[in-house]
Formats: sequence, structure tokens, C-alpha cells
Amino acid sequence: MDILRFSDLCAQGKVAGQRVFIRADLNVPQDDSGAITEDTRIRASVPCIRMALDAGAAVMVTSHLGRPKEGEFKPEDSLAPVAARLGELLGREVPLVADWVDGVDVQPGSVVLLENCRLNKGEKKNDEALAKKLAALTDIYVNDAFGTAHRAEATTYGIARFAKVACAGPLLAAEIDAISKALAQPKRPLVAIVAGSKVSTKLTILQSLAKNVDQLIVGGGIANTFMLAAGLPIGKSLAEPDLLGEAKAVIEAMRARGAAVPIPVDVVTAKTFAADAPATVKAAADVAEDDLILDIGPKTAGQLAAQLREAGTIVWNGPVGVFEFDAFAHGTETIARAIAASSAFSIAGGGDTLAAIAKYGIEKDVGYISTGGGAFLEVLEGKQLPAFEILEKRAAG
Repeated sequence: MDILRFSDLCAQGKVAGQRVFIRADLNVPQDDSGAITEDTRIRASVPCIRMALDAGAAVMVTSHLGRPKEGEFKPEDSLAPVAARLGELLGREVPLVADWVDGVDVQPGSVVLLENCRLNKGEKKNDEALAKKLAALTDIYVNDAFGTAHRAEATTYGIARFAKVACAGPLLAAEIDAISKALAQPKRPLVAIVAGSKVSTKLTILQSLAKNVDQLIVGGGIANTFMLAAGLPIGKSLAEPDLLGEAKAVIEAMRARGAAVPIPVDVVTAKTFAADAPATVKAAADVAEDDLILDIGPKTAGQLAAQLREAGTIVWNGPVGVFEFDAFAHGTETIARAIAASSAFSIAGGGDTLAAIAKYGIEKDVGYISTGGGAFLEVLEGKQLPAFEILEKRAAG
């Protein structure tokens, strides 16, 4: 993907004294008191900000937070807690600026945080007049927010159309590189793990990957629908019987290419959906009418782990069982540890996947951990993300 990179501009000495506008993704979870409960996204945004400051730029950073109503400021929508945390990480004060659309006062070597960009009228609809005002604030626009790359908004798309220079920050560039490595030029065999509660939410991803991957491992409720399609009993497990035709079509598309969708040979069941429910390992053919399938069995997990160890590239989205309950976490743990032990290039994304990676402490053993949920899924679907599209257009002149 041919785009201009902010790191290159810095290396060429083209950033000193320039006004740099960074669109970051600082949309972090908070508790009822407004305290930040998890700051990964803020920490991930620091390298780009530091790069701009070290290069002598006058730095403006903005992000959305939550789902505020445009034009109506409420204290809970404020980036004030983010400004405080960012200041701690940068070791300097980061002033928060409200009502900034018509002008920002910031000097070279300084950084300001611009209040929640989704408070601006026209942000979500990518209003052209707003986009032009934003572009007028800056000499160099930097998109470093992969989490919003699938949305065409004023701070992610419109500003990039009209700014003098538009480029990708280090976080966005790293995502582009990892995605290209995993999907555009993968080392084979390419194995994808797609898990989740419903086939319907991941159907287009499954269909898209079925054209490209060598093994398509399905997990969670999705695997139950595929088991049903393969003629296996699933008891009262979560599934979508009306999508059996689509599941069979994915299996057939893979088979026609000499590829496979491995169907579980054993499963872990319970009679109720509860952390303390007794867990029973059963052969896939022996699931009773009143059983709930809550994990893949040890034999299945072992077979999948062996495939993952032989993979050249692994794409991981979703745990294969109810890993939040320890009795039903063994399948996901086995998969996670196999990915960690594999010499394959691995890319993982999605909130539950990141939680599993954190639970098993394998962060350093995954090739690339994507920061975007919806954006990551749209890439797997084969969609062109608006933020990438506009940066490519600008790079092409």
C-alpha cells in the first residue's frame, strides 16, 4: 500500500516548525467516576506524538471519546482524564483546548490536546465545510488512529482531503504493514481462526477468507453452526440453523481449493451457562439434547495446535470457547500457546482476542496485535478502509 509516512517526513527534516495535527485513537474505557481503567490506546499513541515533538513541530492531538451528541458538551464526554494521563506518559503538561475549530494557539516544541472531536457538528457525517476548517489548522495531517480507519469522518477522512500534506503515523503504518504481510503476501500455509457467537456477524469475513486461507478454524457459536452443517448434534448450544446453507458453502469453497474447515471431534459441555457448571468432555457425536457446548475438547485443541505450529502465517480473531470461565478456557489457552510457540507471523485483533492474549501473557509472542476492532474485521472482509483509501489517493497526487 503506497502511502506517505510521517516517520519519513521527520527523517527528511520536513517537520521542524510545522503545525502537525495528529488524529489519535484515545477512546479508552472509564469507570463511573471517569477514571481510566485501561490505557493501552493512550500508550500506543505516544510514539507518534514524541516523534512530532522531537522533530520540532507544533503539535495538536485529537480523538473521539465515547458517543457524545454533536454540539452538546457534557463533562463525561471530556478528554480531560486523557490529557492528564498523556501528560504523565510524556513527562510534560498537556493542555486541553475546547472550541478549537476556528483556531489553535500552539508553539513549536509544544503539544495540546483538542477536546473530543465528535462534539464538533458535522464530524460523523464528514461535513466538507468542517473538514476544510480543520485542514486550515495544520501544515501536516497525521492519521494514527487505526481503530477509526473504517469510518469516513471529518478528522479521519475529510481533513486528509484538504490538508497540505496527509500521511500515516507509526501506529497506522504498522497496522498497514502487518495486514499486508498477513493477507497480501502471506507465507503459507495461511491459517485463520475466526470465532465468535454468531456466523451472521462474521459471515462476510468467513466467505472472504475461504478464498485465500489454507485452514479456516472456526470457534465459539460459529463452530456450533458448522458442526450442525456437518450433521453433528449440538444439543441446546448457541447456533444459527438458518445459516446452515452458508456454512456448507464455506466448507465447500475451502474443499474445492484443497483447503479445510476442521470440524471439532470432541467438545466440552455443561448443562447450564455458568462459571461453576460441571464441565464434561464428550465426543462430538455424543452431545445430548440438553447439553451446551462451551469449548472445544482436548483432542480437537491438540489437532488444531499441531496445525498452528506448522503454519507460515496466522490470523486470529476470537476465542474458541467461553474462556472467561476457567473450566471452559482450555481450548482457547491451547490455541493461544500454540500461536505463541509457532514460528509463523501472527496477527491478532478484536477485544476478546486481546483479553485472551493478556490472560495467557503471550503479548510478546504474537507477531502483531491490532488495536482496531471493527477496522480489523473490515480488513479481514477484504474491504478498503476509508482512511487508507484517502491516504493512498493523496500519495498518488
